[in-house]
Amino acid sequence: MSQHLFLSLVIVAISPLPGGFQHSDVSPTQENPADLDCGLPEPSSRIVGGSDVQPGSWPWQVSLHQGGGHICGGSLIAPSWVLSAAHCFIRNGTLEPAAEWSVFLGVHSHDGPLDNIQVHAVAAILVPDNYSRVELGSDLALLRLASPARLGPGVRPVCLPRASHHFAHGKTCRATGWGDVQEADPLPLPWVLQEVELRLLGEAACQCLYSRPGPFNLTFQLLPGMLCAGYPEGRKDTCQGDSGGPLVCEDGGRWFQVGITSFGFGCGRRNRPGVFTAVAPFEAWIQEQVMGSEPGPAFLSQAQKSQAGPQEPRENCTIALPECGKAPRPGTWPWEAQVMVPGSRPCHGALVSESWVLAPASCFLDPPLDLEAWRVFLPSRPGPERVAHFVAHENASWDDASGLVLLQLSAPVNLSAAPRAVCLPHPDHYFLPGSRCRLARWGRGEPAPAPGAQLEAELLSGWWCHCLYGRRGASVPPPGDPPHALCPTYREEEEAGRCWNGSSWSLLCREEGTWFLAGIRDFPSGCLRPRAFSPLQTHGPWISHVTQGAYLEDQLIWDWGPEGDETETQTCPPHTEHGACGLRPKAIAAGVLWPWLAEVHVTGGRVCTGILVAPGWVLAATHCILRLGATTVPYIEVYLGRSEASPLPQGHQVSRLVISIRLPRHLGLGPPLALLELSSRIEPSPSALPVCLHPGGVPPRDSCWVLGWKNSQDRVPVAATVSILTPRLCRCLYQGILPPGTFCVLYAEGQEDRCEVTSAPPLLCQTEGGHWVLMGMAVRGSRELFTAIGPEEAWISQTVGEAHFLNPGGSPYWPPGGSDLCPPDLAGDSGSPKATPLFLLLLAVLIQG
Repeated sequence: MSQHLFLSLVIVAISPLPGGFQHSDVSPTQENPADLDCGLPEPSSRIVGGSDVQPGSWPWQVSLHQGGGHICGGSLIAPSWVLSAAHCFIRNGTLEPAAEWSVFLGVHSHDGPLDNIQVHAVAAILVPDNYSRVELGSDLALLRLASPARLGPGVRPVCLPRASHHFAHGKTCRATGWGDVQEADPLPLPWVLQEVELRLLGEAACQCLYSRPGPFNLTFQLLPGMLCAGYPEGRKDTCQGDSGGPLVCEDGGRWFQVGITSFGFGCGRRNRPGVFTAVAPFEAWIQEQVMGSEPGPAFLSQAQKSQAGPQEPRENCTIALPECGKAPRPGTWPWEAQVMVPGSRPCHGALVSESWVLAPASCFLDPPLDLEAWRVFLPSRPGPERVAHFVAHENASWDDASGLVLLQLSAPVNLSAAPRAVCLPHPDHYFLPGSRCRLARWGRGEPAPAPGAQLEAELLSGWWCHCLYGRRGASVPPPGDPPHALCPTYREEEEAGRCWNGSSWSLLCREEGTWFLAGIRDFPSGCLRPRAFSPLQTHGPWISHVTQGAYLEDQLIWDWGPEGDETETQTCPPHTEHGACGLRPKAIAAGVLWPWLAEVHVTGGRVCTGILVAPGWVLAATHCILRLGATTVPYIEVYLGRSEASPLPQGHQVSRLVISIRLPRHLGLGPPLALLELSSRIEPSPSALPVCLHPGGVPPRDSCWVLGWKNSQDRVPVAATVSILTPRLCRCLYQGILPPGTFCVLYAEGQEDRCEVTSAPPLLCQTEGGHWVLMGMAVRGSRELFTAIGPEEAWISQTVGEAHFLNPGGSPYWPPGGSDLCPPDLAGDSGSPKATPLFLLLLAVLIQG
């Protein structure tokens, strides 16, 4: 299990208490154990979903301090003894010194008056011998005070249950503490003690909930000595800073400490009740530790025996479903909110709770002065809602495209019917690659200029998204870390004549029928649908803090499939001047993805290999495109993203017409390469991305392949492993005949016949930086001889303008030096080398490399 998911066990100090308290040295009132009253407060009606308590309501509540601030809770069980959780006092397997801790009794508010507060030093901290980690149980500790507490109305011990004491599941109990009111959201001033009602869950029901995959697909096995309290629907729970505090249940007019706050998967999350250390099973251990203390803890017998064992009703295992993100049909969004401000166009946002609407800050260019005139229109509501409060994100400026604001409605709306709130992701939410998503209105803008199907999309992997649009050479955020961007790929291409200009969009993604507001993009993308969205994960804590009720939901789909290595740290190759190039996704079941490999269909049935070198240009071998003696320019179509006859997943089949053919101006020999200008640009995706080019080639040690098809009919992409030969060895192999601007390769054993040659396959290498680089195109009729790309750099750059040439720095193309004499073994006829010379050539290449 991932330790960071046990959020309520993380010990986080909030703020140090003000003032300088002095340790109490007043002797306690002497009482006999029989006279010791326990569990007798005057209860009133943060803790997640809780409320302030009245002074004196829970007189056994203890605040444990280390380093001047509250760390954990505890409970007074006898004048000299406090019960808490073991994990509060153990760091890296070592028990912390008792002298570092102080016990505060009689505290109601950590920012209130100091009257009647007692502060005691800790003489000893005792934990069970078998305690090792919180999730393995026995998470309790006893603190012996250096001086006994003075008992009175505001300081009184709680009763402890005997080992035989049974509390029926379904019973409503109370947890108390000064912990966070939500995940990573500390209790605000004046830090008043909080209480929350929690329902005891039976072991079977709790185990059922924890057997369902939760954050990061984790399940959890309850152990003896643990108990659960909470609700399947969540929203009420203990949290960081409440650890060690008491869970108490009333029985016979007295309050018994049933549990000790131990840990949880987050705070208040659905189907993740809090886990407590059950006190009753540890009666013998507690009695043994406090033996000889006078007076000791009050273990009282059960006032009225509950129906236990087989006679107790069996609990149903009810999995709570999300209360948000339900839409009758995609495209009809019951959370769509339209904000009307006098003098401005309507602004589109989203309802995130009963009382709050999330919207982009750019809709409100000036700080709001008069909210009286503002109106919010929600689906299925008879009239507009008034706005009571306006909260801008602390980091948002009015011209910041990613800025957010929250608008509080004057009165909450009923979410039991339409409208409904949209679900929001926690910071650790990981939207799986391939998630089905939709675009929705966001901010100002016009309706979509296309049918509803044009709004459908699938998410690209985090690696693709980050490397296409992220920072140069940066590490890719792994699952669980908020991504820098979310990138959809659309199921259809952009239609000619359609323009999305002037529209802003949000990205809604669906998991098990529930829609999450995953990303926002508050500025138009020209005439294209947006390719990258700002993720909402990073804003979840702020939204939750302001609204105190927005529907942050756990991830609902955890089937990562074969993408398990997504969790490994990955980096992106550096971008070129014109952006990312030469990125290749992993092989998938449907085929091997080579996103720059193009099918060039020429009039007459010829199919040539082409390589995408820029968003609107494909490079191909001239001899395959143009036939000798032809007097007209052929009709040519280009296809990308195809594996056999089907488009590949996580992308779409791309087709373009060729509107012009550009040739270099060579003197003498005919130009070997041709640039094909496409009818429109191709937006980057896993099935269509330009390859990188290198002005000087790459060192021979790089991994290189001839990329083509087994045959030109089926056109299944295949790659043959090769090594690039030095010019000297190539000239020797061909007895000095080496056409200008060409080089030759040596195939690995058994690879010679993998690719057919009539389509002029290309040669590519993968650099140490991770880029895929185009080295050359096959010369007519040859498997070993290739036209080099490097010498054509000037022509390609001048013609294309956006060709992705890498920085020429690094190793030279060919190793320097060496004799021009050929090895004797290479003397012989020209043509393809024989087996023995092949071996010698390879050996020579390795020696020179």
